[in-house]
Amino acid sequence: MKSILTFLASILGLGTSHAVEVQPVVYEGTAGPGLGKHIVFLASDHEYRAEETCPALARILARHHGFKCTVVFGVDEKGFIDAGSSRVSGLEALEEADLFFIFARFLNIPDEEMAHIEAYLKRGGPVVGLRTSSHAFKIPAKARYAKYDFRSKVEGYENGFGHQVLGNTWVGHYGKNHVQGTRIEAVEDQKDHVILTGFEGPAFCHAGGYVGKPGPDFTVLTTSQPLVSMDPESDPDPEKQPMASTWTRHYESKDGKKHRVFHSTQGASEDILDDNYRRLILNGTLWALGLEDAIKPDLEIRFVGPYQPSTFNFGGEAKGVRPSDLAGWDSPIMPEEKKEKKD
Repeated sequence: MKSILTFLASILGLGTSHAVEVQPVVYEGTAGPGLGKHIVFLASDHEYRAEETCPALARILARHHGFKCTVVFGVDEKGFIDAGSSRVSGLEALEEADLFFIFARFLNIPDEEMAHIEAYLKRGGPVVGLRTSSHAFKIPAKARYAKYDFRSKVEGYENGFGHQVLGNTWVGHYGKNHVQGTRIEAVEDQKDHVILTGFEGPAFCHAGGYVGKPGPDFTVLTTSQPLVSMDPESDPDPEKQPMASTWTRHYESKDGKKHRVFHSTQGASEDILDDNYRRLILNGTLWALGLEDAIKPDLEIRFVGPYQPSTFNFGGEAKGVRPSDLAGWDSPIMPEEKKEKKD
């Protein structure tokens, strides 16, 4: 059946997104507050190296904190990681997941995979989203799962997944991306929030600012301040005031109950090199899971295995890497010889 689907896809010009299946990478923890809990990551964006950020965070959560972490990647027709690809398989893991962690952009994944996301949201599982997940899905208006599109006009689900779950759909950049770095600072009246435990900011993020529009149900934890350059010590852009960049909220599931969401407008693979930013994301993940009692000022946040991220840009991903190349604790993220060299 799969060969027939592949043949039909090729003659119709549809690609092979429904025919390629690649096993996700699974990191199994053995001890810690996350033991017995399962986090499923969807990692496929075009620019910010979600394929590096997600497995790096997954390893930390598994090795240091006991979670089972499954990472689903977008791949090409040969099974190599392909940044921003909608060829994904393995989201059936969401059936038993305790948390959905998404870092994606403009995906139109197979219906059978999208069905697992919809089922998860209907049952009200908590969600963590980074950066481009505000516009995670770009789905034709007449498709089965069109309501998740970032421009959705479907009544009751306007602006799709980003707006309805994370709180914002795509609005726009705030400052010049790739030119202006971002300083992340705690909101003064939220400094005692459990997610900011151990956060000794400011943090520096390479990814430029996004426009964040807080809703009345948001708890805004940090703001982003565009800088005049990519130097962490550079001055703030005098024409840009701080913008909401990290928040919590709740979305409503089919049963009418509210469920936890944590969202950050940053998250590029180089962003998590900053200890404070990485701690913020890990704390937010624990909070979303209802494990705030496990958040401590000295929470273990060390990387597991070699972490050597790529500078974010379109087309700048490491080439020729299979998901299985990132299995285990010691494989490098990413292998240096696979990273494309740019002047």
